[in-house]
Amino acid sequence: MARNCLQAAELTTSGRPVLLPTEIECSLLSTVDLECDDLPNFPHLKSGLLILTTHRLLWLPESTAASSASAIPLAAITHIFSAKKSIKSMFASPRLRFQLSVSPEGWVSDSGSGSRSVVVTVVVRGKGDLDAFLNKFWDSWRGRAWEIVHEQAGSDVASGSRSTSGMYTREGAVRMVGVSGILRKEQEMWESTDKSLQDAFQDLNALMSKAKEMVMLAEKMRQKLLSGSTSQPSAENDEELGSKQEMQDWLLSVGIISPVTKESAGAMYHQQLSRQLADFVRLPLERSGGMMNLIDIYCLFNRARGTELISPEDLLQACSLWEKFDVPVMLRKFDSGVMVIQNKSHSDEEVFARIKTLVTKPDALRTGISASDAAITLGIAPGMAKEHLLTAESKGLLCRDISPDGFRFYVNLFPEINPNDMFSVRDYGIYSTWLRAACASG
Repeated sequence: MARNCLQAAELTTSGRPVLLPTEIECSLLSTVDLECDDLPNFPHLKSGLLILTTHRLLWLPESTAASSASAIPLAAITHIFSAKKSIKSMFASPRLRFQLSVSPEGWVSDSGSGSRSVVVTVVVRGKGDLDAFLNKFWDSWRGRAWEIVHEQAGSDVASGSRSTSGMYTREGAVRMVGVSGILRKEQEMWESTDKSLQDAFQDLNALMSKAKEMVMLAEKMRQKLLSGSTSQPSAENDEELGSKQEMQDWLLSVGIISPVTKESAGAMYHQQLSRQLADFVRLPLERSGGMMNLIDIYCLFNRARGTELISPEDLLQACSLWEKFDVPVMLRKFDSGVMVIQNKSHSDEEVFARIKTLVTKPDALRTGISASDAAITLGIAPGMAKEHLLTAESKGLLCRDISPDGFRFYVNLFPEINPNDMFSVRDYGIYSTWLRAACASG
């Protein structure tokens, strides 16, 4: 089939490429065609997004549902042709060409040890700085960052073969040696990286250069932890698995290994930033009950980006673009003006049902509930709980009482009262329950 020619590239739910360990985005071009007349099985790649990384060329379709994304390893590229300037090129779409090593069957591999070479043409239909992209293309290809990864992997295997008492087995899985062993290895890790941290703080330039190395180190460790075996009896390893999960969470908060920047994304900056943000907020939303304040997201996202900080305007514009993309998150604005990010699967009706259950408890019927009480029940921040309570009030589910002690919310009993017979007391319903609770307290 035609798609067997190139490797498939994995995408996230927001349409962003899933990068390899230590892989970093360098540049991108929009509305790009890839053509190759030498291969009859070359896929039909038209009007897509071309992303250059330190390891691969990634072609992404405009619609993730239209077709799969494709990848060309830089290791398989044998030559990059210089751009030719002519009168004809002034009236045609900009183009660049490179030579690709393929197998006799026409397949592209990571090793680049094919038996023959073909020429692939990149046709830029949209707006973009082709000269800048070509310069970064040359730099990434000459840098050969993928070879560094292979050398590190080989050194890990060699060290594992020399010693069988380390944290990792020969297959790269985490060796479960008890809590004391994990703590000891963590201490060794900190001692081994202490010199790097000291060098990083010598001056600001050194800190900027070391920041990416620290993020790469954290990502590499996280990948090894995720590949660890969990098949041992859980009764013997509860504490070990807990330490492992805590370490994974810590590494996830270290940073984004390849943040989208204006330099790398160009005119596509806000679109790519929007997709990367949609991927980033998934874990924080899961831990906060499916909803977080926009200010909290701004702080978490900028901390993860390290030195590549974004402005509040960039964040707000990135969130507003989610309406155009098929992502599982959305931006919401409450009537009070508070803006939050929430999962699309988040249900207000489910939240209202839990609030109603809380507010109809005997103690709550007498004294009402506060935002802190709702926050404990819903598992969210008090600020978000207050917004839910105000929304429930606007729906007629609650009544509010404002006192020097703050806001107290009570169940709305007015729908239970018959306006034609206000003094009749029902022996059923919330009103009857409230009466019994009030009499018991009296």
